[in-house]
Amino acid sequence: MAAEKIILGIDPGTTIMGFGLIKVSRGQMEFIQMNELMLKKYTDPYTKLKLIFDRTIELIDTYHPDEIAIEAPFFGKNVQSMLKLGRAQGVAMAAGLSRQIPITEYLPKKIKMAITGNGNASKEQVAKMLQSVLGLKTLPKNLDSTDGLAAAVCHFYNEGRIDVSKGYSGWTAFVKDNAKRVKK
Repeated sequence: MAAEKIILGIDPGTTIMGFGLIKVSRGQMEFIQMNELMLKKYTDPYTKLKLIFDRTIELIDTYHPDEIAIEAPFFGKNVQSMLKLGRAQGVAMAAGLSRQIPITEYLPKKIKMAITGNGNASKEQVAKMLQSVLGLKTLPKNLDSTDGLAAAVCHFYNEGRIDVSKGYSGWTAFVKDNAKRVKK
C-alpha cells in the first residue's frame, strides 16, 4: 500500500453528479473536498455527458487522484433512467481511464454497508456517518456530494480485502490466488 494517496469518489448522475476526495496517509483518512456538478439546467443529454467528462478531467488534473471509486447504476423499473445513469458513469470512467487511473465500481448497497453497516441506509444516514467519521462541520443541501464522498470512503475501507464475490472451491484455490496473504 502506498504511504499516501488520493481517492476520488463519484456518484454519477445526469441531473447532479456528486463527488468527493479523500487523502489516505498512514492508514488514516483526511477529507479534501466534496461538491456537485449541477446539470439540471441543461436539456441536451450530450451536453450533460460532455460536462461530466470535462469536470472529471478537471478534478483529476487538479487533485491527481491515485484511484477512482464510482457508484454503479442500480437496476430500477425505468430502463431509460438506468441507461442515462450508465452513460453518465461510462463518461466519468472514460475520463479516469484516459489518465490511466484505476477505477473500482461499487454497488450502492455495498457503499451504504461500508459506511453505516446497513446496506439499506438512507442518504441522510450515510451523510451523518461521514460527518462523524471525517469531522465535517456541515453537510450540503443536496446529498449527492456525500454519496460521491461515500464511494471514496468505501474504497478506502475495502482496500486489500478479499473479493468475496469471486467464490473459491476450497482452501487450495484460495491460497493459490492469495499467496501473498498466507504466512509461511
